[in-house]
Amino acid sequence: MGLKHHKTLSPEKWSSFPFSRQVLMMANELNRAGVWIGKNDPVEAKFCYERALELMWLTVSVLGERRKLRELLRLRGVLALSYLNVPCEVKDNAAMLKALLLLDTNSYRLLNPPPS
Repeated sequence: MGLKHHKTLSPEKWSSFPFSRQVLMMANELNRAGVWIGKNDPVEAKFCYERALELMWLTVSVLGERRKLRELLRLRGVLALSYLNVPCEVKDNAAMLKALLLLDTNSYRLLNPPPS
């Protein structure tokens, strides 16, 4: 499958990134989508979802850990439905973002540091 948005990214290159970085790159696209949903621009939000789905496809193709794979596939299904129903609610986008970040402890902690 040729990539539409990430033309220079191959499965081999993507698999060289740690899972936490992969999660953060997917989360970045969901975060951008939330911004565009808040600005009432469904076209740009849909582009963000396309990029996130493309990164999820890459992750699924290289991910070896079965538990994470199962949860990522579930999230990909929810994201695909949201893609078809754009514009979705900001709160729904935030829930998908949180679910994605919970797949990796390091990514979650990076964006949600414990109170000091």
